[in-house]
Amino acid sequence: MQPTRNLTLMTDLYELTMMNGYHAIGSSDRVAVFDLFFRQSGQISYAIASGLEQAVEYIQNLHFSEEDIEYLRQSAGLGEEFLQTLKNFRFTGDIYAVPEGTIVFPNEPILIVRAPLSEAQLIEPALLNIINHQTLIATKASKVKMSAGKATVAEFGLRRAQAPDAGIYGARASVIGGCSSTSNVLAGRLFNIPIKGTMAHSWIMSFDSELEAFRKFAEIYPDNTLLLVDTYDTLRSGIPNAIKVFDELKAKGKKPLGIRLDSGDLAYLSKKARKMLDDAGHNDAIIFASCDLDEYVISSLNEQGAKIDAYGVGTRLITSQNMPSLGGVYKLAELVENGVRVPKIKISDTHDKITNPGFKTVYRVYDDEGMAFADLIALNDEVIDESKPLKLTHPEMRWKTTTLDKYTLRKLLIPVFVNGKLVYELPELSDIADYGKNEKSTFWDEYLRNVNPEIYKVDLSDELYELKVKLIAEHTGGKK
Repeated sequence: MQPTRNLTLMTDLYELTMMNGYHAIGSSDRVAVFDLFFRQSGQISYAIASGLEQAVEYIQNLHFSEEDIEYLRQSAGLGEEFLQTLKNFRFTGDIYAVPEGTIVFPNEPILIVRAPLSEAQLIEPALLNIINHQTLIATKASKVKMSAGKATVAEFGLRRAQAPDAGIYGARASVIGGCSSTSNVLAGRLFNIPIKGTMAHSWIMSFDSELEAFRKFAEIYPDNTLLLVDTYDTLRSGIPNAIKVFDELKAKGKKPLGIRLDSGDLAYLSKKARKMLDDAGHNDAIIFASCDLDEYVISSLNEQGAKIDAYGVGTRLITSQNMPSLGGVYKLAELVENGVRVPKIKISDTHDKITNPGFKTVYRVYDDEGMAFADLIALNDEVIDESKPLKLTHPEMRWKTTTLDKYTLRKLLIPVFVNGKLVYELPELSDIADYGKNEKSTFWDEYLRNVNPEIYKVDLSDELYELKVKLIAEHTGGKK
């Protein structure tokens, strides 16, 4: 856990307006259940859940300072009696979430808040901000690493990130998604991420010659000599000069690390570079590539037979360039009124915006080979007898069913806060990354591929489906 900031006012004004209204009508303490999930959007068919650690830090530090309350008094048009209640405000509810690194799919809860209505309302924007961003970047990193295959991927995006927090927490999320290192020194320190870097073209340009620049760098960093070879002419100058320096290092008993390509036709240059290095006896020198890379460029390079051992991915990763928003939402699913649980549903003419009602949980169903077969969204108090065959049914086309005789179930959502107290031990980032790798190993590649992925089954239990249909009928007068 890192030092925290008081982000209590990182909320939208209408949340405070509603809280003030709830207080005025005496309904602040009604228990509410909210689901945080994402909808199908563009390139995002699955996501890598991330950001829980920062969400925990935010919840633990929730409080209104005297300065906060005075600001609201002067600026927000809220009642004085309500403002006085904020002096002792703390989160007292329950939060359930999937562990970071978990593969999640559209419409299934990543996080569930069950808390007094005012508390659950206040935290909506911050939770969405934290979970949306880190999950988005982790997902992009996962796609990049999927394309890179055995090659390692370093996150190089700090200078193009959209402000410091995006650079810092984006680096963290990229490791959850599959990156092995970052260039961001502060992120490395905060989250114990390996930090990696080479040199800029300005280093080479600051010397009278490229060869002199390479020699001086090798002299200073003899055990970490990775040379940027494209400042002037990659094949006629950069690589031949790098080979001269590598020969000199080897003569001193040192092992050169390799070269970096940062421009030009990376497929062609990497193949030429590999041959030149091998012919010179430097078979173990790696080829590191950067230059506006993403999962699609890397896939193309692989198809062309590029000889690249490691990638530095910056702008298109840290900004998730072709999918700039996760589309996460936070929707009311249940209220407790006079001790009775009342499921809630949002109905829309846009089919995808109709929500799933009630206090729910999510099961991951594994087949007899231990591979993920489907996810099942069910009401939290449903009992599934694992000794009996499991019938899975399409969330809408109920005639489409599958029955499994041999299977195992795993509940994805676990308690994080209970009655306002943290009950979940936050893992180290390296452990989260390892967990994420194991998660991916339980999914067939067809579900995770970057182009035209196979649709993974996310089904509704019969009880949940029947409740949803009942509420739709009640609110629409039976009209479809």
